[in-house]
Amino acid sequence: MADKKKAETPEDDEAKGGGKKKLLVIGLVVALAVAGAAYFFLFAGSGEAEAAPAPEHGGYVALEPIAVNLAGGGYLKIGITLDYTVAAAGDGHGGGGVDGAKALDLVIATYSQAQPADVVGARDALKESLEQKIIEAYTEDGVPLVMGIYLTEYVTQ
Repeated sequence: MADKKKAETPEDDEAKGGGKKKLLVIGLVVALAVAGAAYFFLFAGSGEAEAAPAPEHGGYVALEPIAVNLAGGGYLKIGITLDYTVAAAGDGHGGGGVDGAKALDLVIATYSQAQPADVVGARDALKESLEQKIIEAYTEDGVPLVMGIYLTEYVTQ
């Protein structure tokens, strides 16, 4: 019987040692996963930090109000002011500004397709759409020259 105990003991020790090794490997994998997650959340930079800085205000240019015939009849008299950036102002050295021809063309193209009900009911949506079109039209080499618009006159009939 003593031989049987001795024979069982080495196998039990190996089984216990194998279980300890498995537990050690699992613990090591978990520790590496936690360390990787901590590095990712603490030290990895987000894409937002690399975003381009907001453009700086350079001045305003008020465009003459124009009358636009609406698609469903009637008309809209609309005046806008462009809020241009420092890049459009000649980097703050005076002069510069932007030519309003593109903006007026976009005003006519946007509002001549609108119905009278849209001009009254969806004013903010139309303005936002126009603003995006104007900003895209006045962007050169990825640098926006216009950063926003203001409606200075808005009369429908």
